[in-house]
Amino acid sequence: MARSDLLISLVKAGSSGDFRSVRAAAEAIIAEEKAKNHNILADRLTEAMHVNGNSHSPKAPAILNQNAARHREFLLELTPERRIEDLVLSELNLRACRELIEEQQRASVLRSHSLEPRHRILLSGPPGNGKTSLAEAIAESLALPFFVVRYEAMIGSYLGETAARLKRVFDYARTTPCVLFFDEFDAVGKERGDEHETGEIKRVVTSLLMQMDDLPSYTVAIAATNHSELLDRAVWRRFQLRLSLKAPTQAELAAYFKRFADAMNEPLGRAPSTLAKALGSISYAEAEEFCLDVRRRHVLAMGETPLKKIVEERLKLWAARTAPDFKKDKSHVGVSASSGTETGSR
Repeated sequence: MARSDLLISLVKAGSSGDFRSVRAAAEAIIAEEKAKNHNILADRLTEAMHVNGNSHSPKAPAILNQNAARHREFLLELTPERRIEDLVLSELNLRACRELIEEQQRASVLRSHSLEPRHRILLSGPPGNGKTSLAEAIAESLALPFFVVRYEAMIGSYLGETAARLKRVFDYARTTPCVLFFDEFDAVGKERGDEHETGEIKRVVTSLLMQMDDLPSYTVAIAATNHSELLDRAVWRRFQLRLSLKAPTQAELAAYFKRFADAMNEPLGRAPSTLAKALGSISYAEAEEFCLDVRRRHVLAMGETPLKKIVEERLKLWAARTAPDFKKDKSHVGVSASSGTETGSR
């Protein structure tokens, strides 16, 4: 049986003739029944939503089922494994995430007071500093499916094609509680005032804004971007929670390596703070890769090589890998050459 607050909302919206609110309440009820594995009832409710006004169109249920199946083209479902406790977050970011998780878990209390939990989050910051990991951890904490939007499948070359596919993604997300993750969000949320952009991206952004406004609160939408300055100003306003994930400080890296050291059965040979200093200015993704590298060699050594020696060897290889190596002829370039290493964001 659906919650009383949803039924009351449905009746109120129906009495006032507010079709949008009727649809939102009905979708919430359907999503709740699906979460309880009441699939027959959920399917009948879904069909009932599309019968009204289309009773003379026998193709409506078939079209509905076809669209529900085709969402897989544009979404990649991942099993969330990372936990909030596994991440090194600033105190403010950790508190903000825990508050949002609590609001989602106790949504019925908020709705009894005519309030909705926050469900739209924007994560910004340089690559490799935990945006994807945090989105995954939120999905794990809420025990919800984790869907990643596949831009390579969604962005089309024909006029209006991308906006139509984007709408299909949101239509599916409205039917089931989930975490919907947009990585590299600036690909679809660019500033519409940019004179170098085509009219197509403007239509996509306009569609995106409308779809986000209609998204129910039981669907958590998380967007991540490395270039927040490129986002449309109206897009910024749609997000109720905006978190900046900056590059880790030496102290934060030391805390990360301390967790790694605690998980190993042998001493690393270096204090976490010394290890962080030796690796220099790196991202969390690079720190994770270093730790994985050490673990791989430790497993393959099968106890024949001390962990201390493995760590020292990895440090030497790491230093050689990240050493500046771009010695270009400055006569071809108007500015001085710079060097650095960048890894993929997670």
